[in-house]
Amino acid sequence: MKHIVVITGAGISAESGIQTYRGENGLWRETDYNEVASLIGWRKDREKVLTYWNAQRRIMAAAQPNAAHYALSRLEECYLVSIITQNVDDLHERAGSNQVLHIHGELMKSRSSVNPKLVYQHGDRDINLGDKCERGSQLRPDVVWFGEPVPLFSQAQKIVHSADIMLVVGTSLEVYPAAYLVEKRVRGVPMYIVDPNADSEAHDAEVINEPATQGVVTLVEQLLEQA
Repeated sequence: MKHIVVITGAGISAESGIQTYRGENGLWRETDYNEVASLIGWRKDREKVLTYWNAQRRIMAAAQPNAAHYALSRLEECYLVSIITQNVDDLHERAGSNQVLHIHGELMKSRSSVNPKLVYQHGDRDINLGDKCERGSQLRPDVVWFGEPVPLFSQAQKIVHSADIMLVVGTSLEVYPAAYLVEKRVRGVPMYIVDPNADSEAHDAEVINEPATQGVVTLVEQLLEQA
């Protein structure tokens, strides 16, 4: 069975109503990420950071998977599928995808602010000051903030290296280290990029300049027919 590796970014979730971070109306144009998405901000004002991410968690919990999420889950009918996502929402899982690696963390989980290995399923509940892990340290969102290492990146590289086919959906491929992943595919492995703003001459790929809910659905149908 062929292995399809899918890299997804904010563009796929934007069509479910989740605001992007770097786009024209992105969150980081409204809010200084140093204040709410960095260890500097966390040390300065924990309550502000928790309030910000609690609001984002409620938005993500209310959002629903879209046609692109569901289409990607259908690939599992005929392929081994691994999704590597930059998104911290759980829309891929709710659409039925079984192998999802969140390289920037998962907002529906919490973790110790001291020991990153102490991770908990948190759901859509708020994290408040005084909420502590089993060893007594304050809980924080299980997301990778600016300036923090990406602990799952080496695992993501191995997955990409095993791909027979690659799909890139809803990402500009401008954000590192995620953008570096496409360079890790084996030479000659076909790659498709679905994004309205993707550069048709970049990355030696077939580019589909359409929104995810259109381009992914069409592409998945083609791949299922070819399987």
